[in-house]
Amino acid sequence: MEERSLRIYNSERTFFSKITSTISKLLIPTKIGINGMIIAMKRNNVLKAYEAINTTENQEKKEALTKKFDETYALYLESIDKYIMDSIYKKVKNDTATEFEKEAMSQYYMITHLKESGYTEYKYKKQIYLIGLDYQNVLNEKEKLIERYKKFYLNQTENLYKGLLKHFSIRLADNITDGEKQEIYNKIFKTLEEYISNILPIKFEIEKNDSYKEIIDEFDNFDRFTVGKLDQNDVIEKNMILLGLSRKLFTHSLPLVVAEQCYIKLLKDARSLIVDTKVLRKQEKAYSLLINIIEEYNAKLLSTKIYWEKPAQREEYKKFWDKYKEIEKQKDENYDEYIKQKEILFIKSDLEKVYTNENKYYKIIKFYKNKLVELGVMRNLYNSYASEGRYTKSKNKVKAKVSKKAV
Repeated sequence: MEERSLRIYNSERTFFSKITSTISKLLIPTKIGINGMIIAMKRNNVLKAYEAINTTENQEKKEALTKKFDETYALYLESIDKYIMDSIYKKVKNDTATEFEKEAMSQYYMITHLKESGYTEYKYKKQIYLIGLDYQNVLNEKEKLIERYKKFYLNQTENLYKGLLKHFSIRLADNITDGEKQEIYNKIFKTLEEYISNILPIKFEIEKNDSYKEIIDEFDNFDRFTVGKLDQNDVIEKNMILLGLSRKLFTHSLPLVVAEQCYIKLLKDARSLIVDTKVLRKQEKAYSLLINIIEEYNAKLLSTKIYWEKPAQREEYKKFWDKYKEIEKQKDENYDEYIKQKEILFIKSDLEKVYTNENKYYKIIKFYKNKLVELGVMRNLYNSYASEGRYTKSKNKVKAKVSKKAV
């Protein structure tokens, strides 16, 4: 079934092709009805098997039930797959499909296309897609069935998204090109966005406990990026929020070392946005975002890091963290000074990092130095030269060269 091509070709409009098209249109409603009945039956079987596992405490019996569940789950997915091939595919081909069905067919083709290039990714995405498609059907059914299905749907999709993120994490550890790494970073962010947009609200609804209170604000903050057109600054900020949520939702599926790489990517994106932006207002917006990413990276990730490859880096971070906590104490006393000192600390910290590749980051280094001048930490010096036996200040200002230690 999976081998059948989903490419749709316009057939020549001959007498025989018109007859065939007409017959297909007449048969489609019947096909949908039959497939719908089969899917409902397979769905009921898989729900029974799933519920039996969760109500059984005997370990030996649970293993037998798990095996039965796996079998019924595979048959259930196969029935949905057949529905797509027999019904939606033909409706798209005969140009009688709705926009939803056309989009569903397009997504199906894109996922199937992954089979040759990345089977593991295909395996997870195909399952997410198929049960997601049936979930939309179930929402039109009776309330009791909806409640039963939601629990199964939440459990399965959570496991599938976790598996997908683990797969991407393993891929990043492989010997791959920078371009391939960028592609995987984008896939990680997209996977997080899909889960948080589609699955997390169901999790809130079903579990209804206090353990998610701490992420409600972050979720609401993310939600504002789900509507309207996003510019590059918005995309980076959205990804920053996704990473912050992932540290609470996918601690094991998205290991700290991978999350750290994702944060470093966002820092690079924000730095590039600053130096590439010519409009001052947009540049300041990008700079404000960079400051937020630096804080998130240090407070939410590095502060929880236990293993450091180099002890010197750990000691350096300890000094940073002590200064950060000291500045945090000023928050209620003098807020403006608190913001200023935190900004200085973050710029100095990132300046240390970009100085390791001065030729590549010379533009952002220049930007940082200008910011430190504005904040009163550095000052511009004048060139001077001898003229007629005395020194005269040049009209052209030149920033003093400052070593890392000086900064």
